[in-house]
Amino acid sequence: MRIVSYCFIIFLSSSLLAQSENFRSRSSFGPMIGGSYYIGDLNQYGHFKNTNLSGGLVYRYYINSRIELRANFLFGHVNAADTDSDLPIFQSRNLSFQSDIWELAGGIEFNYLNYKLGDMKYFFTPYMFMEIGAFQINPQAEYNGELIDLQPLGTEGQGSSLNSQDPYALTQLVIPFGIGIKLNITKRMAISLEYGMRKIFTDYLDDVSGSYVNLDALLLENGNLSAQMADRSLGEGRASGSRGNGSTKDWYSMFGAMITFSLGKPGKCFYH
Repeated sequence: MRIVSYCFIIFLSSSLLAQSENFRSRSSFGPMIGGSYYIGDLNQYGHFKNTNLSGGLVYRYYINSRIELRANFLFGHVNAADTDSDLPIFQSRNLSFQSDIWELAGGIEFNYLNYKLGDMKYFFTPYMFMEIGAFQINPQAEYNGELIDLQPLGTEGQGSSLNSQDPYALTQLVIPFGIGIKLNITKRMAISLEYGMRKIFTDYLDDVSGSYVNLDALLLENGNLSAQMADRSLGEGRASGSRGNGSTKDWYSMFGAMITFSLGKPGKCFYH
């Protein structure tokens, strides 16, 4: 009985080790570096305008030659200013913002061709991906030489009697999607080029969405700094009417190159 128990333990240990090696051979991990930019009320159509450095880490798990699971933790920075606009109406509005973006997401990657990291026969493919996750922002703007957090100010009356909306959340849902190409460099390393857009469900990435509110009332309820940052227009008198376009949501993009490394020895089997 003792011999049987020993044999069972050895068999179980071997099985677990084999599974672990199989898991590692199907997994890859590596860094991504590239750029990030935003589309919204302060930059409506300028793709790649004000591109900033972005980067992070990407994990992939191979299911078969067409499908991989993936997860990534990325960091980016976005900014825009009305002073960069070619239109006088936006130049006069004179708003600006910047924000770091932290993103954690996971999803699926679909290869258009048969592909496997470590297999030099099936070494290249275009792909598309779709994920779901969360992102964190903190819109800021410069005032008297200092960066001011905008969300606590309620510049459009959020959190006061002037606006039925509560202050917008700094952590929200995001749906990343995009396209790319990947190429095996060695049996343990691959390089990818990827472009992705981010569908978000807020129009306040730039702290601009609705209409100007009464500045006297905003001053009383949200304070002097809120009133100062709400209306920065260059025209005479106080601004009124639309401050932004609340009928559309903001977007941001992250793109770049990544190098991923197999976490184990490449498997000998190829799964279609």
